[in-house]
Amino acid sequence: MSEQPSTEASSSSPGSAGQEPEARLLTEAVTRLRRALRSSIRTDYPWETLPMAQVELLQVLGEHSPARISDLAARRRLAPSTVSGLIGQMITTGLVARDVDSADRRASVVTLTDAGREKLAAWTTAHERRIDAALAALDDSSRSAITSALPALFQLAEHLGESAEGTAEQ
Repeated sequence: MSEQPSTEASSSSPGSAGQEPEARLLTEAVTRLRRALRSSIRTDYPWETLPMAQVELLQVLGEHSPARISDLAARRRLAPSTVSGLIGQMITTGLVARDVDSADRRASVVTLTDAGREKLAAWTTAHERRIDAALAALDDSSRSAITSALPALFQLAEHLGESAEGTAEQ
């Protein structure tokens, strides 16, 4: 049986460290979902060893390719040196390629290779299968609640991204 946090607010403060109960519960739910997805992919597909940081770069490149290292770093909110190191590893494994930027011959851009596209597609399919199976195990009411919450969750992610960008600019 899985452990579920109580949705009741405590009688003292609204949340730990000044958080509202909803924020605390959503943080916990997101953390558990990420952990469950990471561990389930390793359980169901033990040969999958791609680190999450590389998966996230593949996802960005899947949507915005070619891209400069600085653009990838900004999109993932990582240091350019960190992204450069990850890209170096991904070049070695054949997932991405580095080319000269046609708009500025002094700069380079990163693109997905066919192997990178295949790896990203397989990773995405594996996660979608896991989530589909988990959703199928829920009752209709819970599935409906999750489906109904998706637009709001995307809006929340957008607001969080905007607030992080505003903080970085200051």
